[in-house]
Amino acid sequence: MKKADVVEFYHRLAEANPHPETELEYRNPYTLVVAVALSAQATDIGVNKATRALFAEVDTPQKMLDLGEEGLKQHIKTIGLFNTKAKNVIALSRMLVDDHGGEVPEDRAALERLPGVGRKTANVVLNTAFGHETFAVDTHIFRVCNRTGLAKGKTVLAVELKLDKATPAPFRLHAHHWLILHGRYICKARRPECWRCPVEDLCAYRPKTPAPAAKIGKAAAA
Repeated sequence: MKKADVVEFYHRLAEANPHPETELEYRNPYTLVVAVALSAQATDIGVNKATRALFAEVDTPQKMLDLGEEGLKQHIKTIGLFNTKAKNVIALSRMLVDDHGGEVPEDRAALERLPGVGRKTANVVLNTAFGHETFAVDTHIFRVCNRTGLAKGKTVLAVELKLDKATPAPFRLHAHHWLILHGRYICKARRPECWRCPVEDLCAYRPKTPAPAAKIGKAAAA
């Protein structure tokens, strides 16, 4: 995608949603870390349902340790892989208490050392909690970047690095959220809704998906 088209691409997403936010519910950097860690292979809606009561009771690493692994499991048992995730949350909480005074570090390397926290989760926390210009590439963003031609890559890291290079300054802070929401609600995995896409003419994806009414019209004509 040409530089001018990239600017226009982001400009249109920004016009449609000037202040995008994560759909995960959280109270502070710690609960954000937990929420993102729990969201792996799960939906934000499912995580939010499980964590509303949890975060009302537990909003610090020490409180999580006091709750314990079995207590945590009772809150998150509706989330996939909850046994493994509970172990990781307790372990990362212990590390935060022992190594960081109970605070979430504003540092990628330190975040990635936490159990259950990879590069994507670290990027989300740095961007959402601390305002860093990071690009957390999930399945939605990976799909959008490759389909549109915004930042093509065969791996998540390749797409992240290309996004970092291609995204101009005015849009860097919110790029992650614009792209994930675009992938979640318009550029869907099975059937992208090209007929209502604000960047359809800038997108390399072919063939464009016609509007449902257009499909019905063609079937009737046949």
